[in-house]
Amino acid sequence: MNTIVEAAQALRQKRTTSVELTRQCLDRIERLQPTLNAFITVLKDRALEQAAARDAELAAGEDRGSLHGIPIALKDMFEVRGVRNTVGSKLFKDHISEIDSAAWEKLDGAGCVLLGKTGMHELAYGVTSNNPHFGAVRNPHDPERIPGGSSGGSGAAVAAGMAYMAMGTDTGGSIRIPAAYCGTVGLKPTFGRVSTHGVLPLGFSLDHVGPLTRSSRDAAICLQAMAGYDPRDANSSTHFTDDYLPPDDTELEGIRIGFPRNFFFDRVDSRIADAIGELSERAAAQGAAVQTVTVPDIAGLNMAGRVILLAEAVAALEPYLDRREDFGEEVLPLLDQGRLISGADYVQAQRLRRRYQLEFAKLFESIDVLLTPSMPLLAPKVGQLTVEINGEPEDARLASTRFSRGINVLGLPALAIPCGKADGLPMSAQLIGRSFEEALLLRAGAALETSVS
Repeated sequence: MNTIVEAAQALRQKRTTSVELTRQCLDRIERLQPTLNAFITVLKDRALEQAAARDAELAAGEDRGSLHGIPIALKDMFEVRGVRNTVGSKLFKDHISEIDSAAWEKLDGAGCVLLGKTGMHELAYGVTSNNPHFGAVRNPHDPERIPGGSSGGSGAAVAAGMAYMAMGTDTGGSIRIPAAYCGTVGLKPTFGRVSTHGVLPLGFSLDHVGPLTRSSRDAAICLQAMAGYDPRDANSSTHFTDDYLPPDDTELEGIRIGFPRNFFFDRVDSRIADAIGELSERAAAQGAAVQTVTVPDIAGLNMAGRVILLAEAVAALEPYLDRREDFGEEVLPLLDQGRLISGADYVQAQRLRRRYQLEFAKLFESIDVLLTPSMPLLAPKVGQLTVEINGEPEDARLASTRFSRGINVLGLPALAIPCGKADGLPMSAQLIGRSFEEALLLRAGAALETSVS
């Protein structure tokens, strides 16, 4: 039982119990945690008690839906009342939450079992999950490599079978990057689709939350449970929620897929480029109308995104900036850079953002989904600062966000799906859609994804 869909079916057919599923996950955590360091906090006793209660509910005829009894994990920045919430930071290493995050409220109400809180990049501000306070999280496919970040523990936990789903946050790619490097599915919903209440902000106008799972259908089940308006989140949308679960016989007949002729294939590992090309051919074979398109200036969009995040991150963390000794050597310089961003720079970046949003809206008049690589490279090694892509050197961190950062600026939904392996490491495709059309993205993901477990 690798997926939520399979486990949910087994629970209802009485071929397993929530306690059994939870024990299996806890056993894998105990065995793999010394190598992968995917968790900061493991809630063994609480999880087993919760699983027993979920089993009792099912036995009494109370079925909360497909997530009932499913063991999951949360990135360690989702508040859970009575549980430590570190945000991967020395600042909060002893913080015990007094509230539940909106995401956990919804998932708890849907019947999930909480295994624990996963490791992450310090304060969610980075892409490696090489945390100076809690240790580096490792990639299950090769522990010498990063899992991506900032939701690296969530990606590693799902890929290693330590949890059926793990929640992540995404400000510049932090769900899609670990999904790509670890070989899972990662969904960044439309901005405002899922409440961020109870999650420490990093970029007020860029933050998204969403699930990392083993399939697009699993991601759809999780989104179904969490989507909707929340008055406690100032950015929460009142847009209607959809039926996100793709049908079993999903195909792509009639879907218009854009294949970019510029930017996304300028500097990319040739094996990844070939894999995305093969995926476009598979889409066409399923009836999709695949067409080459010219995308707006993504490099300019990324630059605007970097300025916006530098300014918003220093604003979000301003109450703690006098505690310089409590920040790691990677995050502190970014906050110092943020202090140098002027009000004029921030306003100009927001003006550029609006221009690019209008340009992408025009692009999506002719297509339904944009198909790109998630990453231009395979997972770098832990501590590796420079990578080579087709023989050319590039900063590993900038390369890791090149295809994802701008999509946060646009606020559009994006889905990372596995599309094979190279040298034993996952490759990943990114599907980008119109605002609030996650159902269409998940349908395309279900039709095209390839397991790399």
